Amino acid sequence: MPGVPISSPTPDSPRVLPTPRVDPSQYVVQAGDTLGTIAQQYGVSLEALMQANGLSDADVLSVGQTLTIPAPSPGEQGPDFKIIPNSELVYGPANAMFDVDAFVQREGGYLATYSEDVNGEILTGSQIITRVAQNYSVNPRLLLAMLEHQGGWVTESAPYYSEDYPMGLQDPWHQGLYLQLTWTADTLNRGYYLWRVNAISTWVLADGNVLPIAPTINAGTAAVQVFFAKLDDMFTWQGNTTAFGLFQTYFFLFGNPFDLAIEPLVPANLQQPGMQLPFEVGKVWSFTGGPHGGWDSGSAWAALDFGPPGETAGCTPTDEWVVAVADGWIVRTGEGVVMQDLDGDGIEQTGWSVFYMHIESRDRVQPETYVYAGDRIGHPSCEGGFSNGTHVHIARKYNGEWIPADGPNPFQLEGWISSGDGIEYDGFLIKEGQVVEAWDGRNELNQLSR
Repeated sequence: MPGVPISSPTPDSPRVLPTPRVDPSQYVVQAGDTLGTIAQQYGVSLEALMQANGLSDADVLSVGQTLTIPAPSPGEQGPDFKIIPNSELVYGPANAMFDVDAFVQREGGYLATYSEDVNGEILTGSQIITRVAQNYSVNPRLLLAMLEHQGGWVTESAPYYSEDYPMGLQDPWHQGLYLQLTWTADTLNRGYYLWRVNAISTWVLADGNVLPIAPTINAGTAAVQVFFAKLDDMFTWQGNTTAFGLFQTYFFLFGNPFDLAIEPLVPANLQQPGMQLPFEVGKVWSFTGGPHGGWDSGSAWAALDFGPPGETAGCTPTDEWVVAVADGWIVRTGEGVVMQDLDGDGIEQTGWSVFYMHIESRDRVQPETYVYAGDRIGHPSCEGGFSNGTHVHIARKYNGEWIPADGPNPFQLEGWISSGDGIEYDGFLIKEGQVVEAWDGRNELNQLSR
């Protein structure tokens, strides 16, 4: 098509990807498992999993059943076309000045007049895009481009397909724009952060094909490839992930995404600024959650959880205080969230920022307030997101990218260094030989004081 570049930018340096399994393994079925999710988890096709276990019905599965997981049988390598730079995946500096509503209204499509009840609040289409972008730290331009590509919502007066499933996920648990976009954002994050830590080597497409990933793509491209892998057969996936797929839609809406690139998004020599524990001096809290998702399961293992003194289970109100871990501006609050910018410009998409979750609305700090480390910002609770007990959840971002708590830049909280053991929510805080282990609840292993 005239005017659309079809060459990919300079490839990333080839990386050595994890070696796929060459031998079968065993898996014991857990509550909530399906054959489809197990197949995706192990990078094999559903058909191969059923054949290896002599199953004729994918819906018949028993908790405690032992399955043989065959070694994957990869086909030809996936495309090496780079679709977006990393900075167009995250809610970062490249979109700090982007006005979602002005853009949506200017395009004048179905999204401009759309509204939806989200958890008892009526939100416009623009507000839904913004909320998902902020919560998941995913670029609103990317969400808009994908919504246009999948259903024409941005520029067309009526959706191409059902209003219930605008992103193409035919799942009754994800009906409506908001839930379709939360699934999209979480899936994009999962691909992005798995690629960042070199933890994946193949995609399993919706038709069961298993493709080795091209080793010269970047994390932003991996995010888009895994999104379409969840929905597409081989032919459709190849179309969506090369020059005339999502890249073309993005180009027509916003120009060449690589003209907007900020590189490197996260410098190699990044150092965390000084931070303290998120509670007051003289108080004994519990370290209840080791490294886990910053927001939902796909957003790196960026967060740690701390429970206040008092009741150990349930959503019990408390007058204990969460305090700021560092100096900085409070840039937004709401639905349990307090977002703090640490670099002084009052913009969460640039530099270091800290995300506090489950902060009760009572006594919660107000936006546009400058706080110092140790200042009170609110009470821990179960407000916002999912929680089975009163606690505070804290995570860090740099230029919009979630920074893993178990990675090369762990939390450093008054000398306490975070680490993980490879299992989500498990982990440790270590300081000068002292070890505090994460546990759900309170016991002698997870107590922590300032």
